[in-house]
Amino acid sequence: MIFHHLVSTLRSGVRCWRHQGVLRTSLVRFETLDLYRTRCWSTFAPKRMRPGMEELLTRVVAPLPTYETRDKSPPPPESNSVEFMHFYNSLEKEQRLEFLVKLSHQFGVDHKCASELAGKLVDTQQRDLATILQVEDRLRYSLTPRYKQLLNHISRVEGGVKFLVDLRADVIEIISSKASESSHIRDLSSTLKSLLSEWFSVGLLRLERITWQSPCEILQKISQYEAVHPVRNWTDIKRRVGPYRRCYAFTHAAMPGEPLVVLHVALTEDISDNIQSIVREFATLDSEEDVNKVNAAVFYSISSSQAGLQGVELGNYLIKRVVRELQSEFSHMAQFSSLSPIPGFSTWLLGLLSQHRKEGRGSELLSESEWLEVELATESPHGGPALDALRKLISTSEWVRSERLVRVLEPVLMRLCAWYLYGEKRRSYALNPVANFHLQNGATMWRLNWQADTSPRGVANSCGIMVNYRYFLSDTASNSAAYLHSKVITASEQILGLVSQFQKNSKL
Repeated sequence: MIFHHLVSTLRSGVRCWRHQGVLRTSLVRFETLDLYRTRCWSTFAPKRMRPGMEELLTRVVAPLPTYETRDKSPPPPESNSVEFMHFYNSLEKEQRLEFLVKLSHQFGVDHKCASELAGKLVDTQQRDLATILQVEDRLRYSLTPRYKQLLNHISRVEGGVKFLVDLRADVIEIISSKASESSHIRDLSSTLKSLLSEWFSVGLLRLERITWQSPCEILQKISQYEAVHPVRNWTDIKRRVGPYRRCYAFTHAAMPGEPLVVLHVALTEDISDNIQSIVREFATLDSEEDVNKVNAAVFYSISSSQAGLQGVELGNYLIKRVVRELQSEFSHMAQFSSLSPIPGFSTWLLGLLSQHRKEGRGSELLSESEWLEVELATESPHGGPALDALRKLISTSEWVRSERLVRVLEPVLMRLCAWYLYGEKRRSYALNPVANFHLQNGATMWRLNWQADTSPRGVANSCGIMVNYRYFLSDTASNSAAYLHSKVITASEQILGLVSQFQKNSKL
């Protein structure tokens, strides 16, 4: 009995050291990879374009079959897809840009044919319905880009789907970096997104719970992809998949071993109001969970691992699936909430302060007593100098070192943050991307939390404030519909009260 226990202990130790080595190595690699990815397309030194690029595209991107033979044409040889993939992967960054521009421009939609069919459709409006529908179908078919056939065939080759996901990531980077202003590149991105949305529909995804017994490669990638609260070391990831924690990921049969989107959950007695209690304080690694202490599920991190799947709905479905999974495990659980960062708040606030300074309206943001406190704490004269001092404090995060300023700025920053989340809009929807995500899912903007993330990153990004988006399961459908159709944000009394204070101070 003692011998078996000793063997088990040794195996556990070996496993721990194995994870430690893998994760330490991977974290270094991930940092290097991140630095590499952040380089702009334009930073690469120009190189001579590879010969044969145009010849290869002409050969492997087959012409679109005629409308009459669209279902009878034999598929191209698999070697075409493989050759395309190998060729593309061998190109340098600036060559890939040239390649994708050629592919999207020269092998896209036949606009002349589409234009002729559009004219024909107008001419047939007085004809019988069958004729009109047939012309519409011909027009629809003519709007298919020539390269779409190739993309479909690539998806059937081993590793093809992953290749196309990465290809779209490259296209997105080209668009976001403005390396090309081509409308054809945008059309290529839309075509890829449409195909990927079909291939990654929720019915084809598999929900996996990640544990310490999961393969090392999966744990390594979970660490790599964690974008909200970076994994510090092997002990950290072990705790994030240990007692009172859950980690779930969507996977796809065409991309084995690749988590697509990852959700981290803390099982708590009450809805957490700070991230320190989740990522810095843990039960012992080998403790047993007490079901009586599990009343709430707090979603504290959700990260998409594949840049090429941007815009493909995955996170929404993952949260819904995880809620069902947790309800089956803890039948009494009724509280579901996020604990979310507020990226962009500090940047927005600094812009607002600069705008008010320029327009001479700084007094509108703080009350007279609040400005007096700021002036005394910063030893600044009244008016513009005090506003400049406040802006500097926020941009450098120096205010957190002063207990007095922390106390003075709490009501100021809380109401400004409430307005940023609730009142600042983009196309009538919440400007903040995290808020927009949860509100689309039907969550309620429930609670702002002061000093919820005291890490340097948390203070720099959102003045240390975090927000709970609470999922009242009986209301999520109606909340989602109200937000998507009528742009109505469902918020708690705390949020609405802070918004009202901001409007009163700013005379909105």
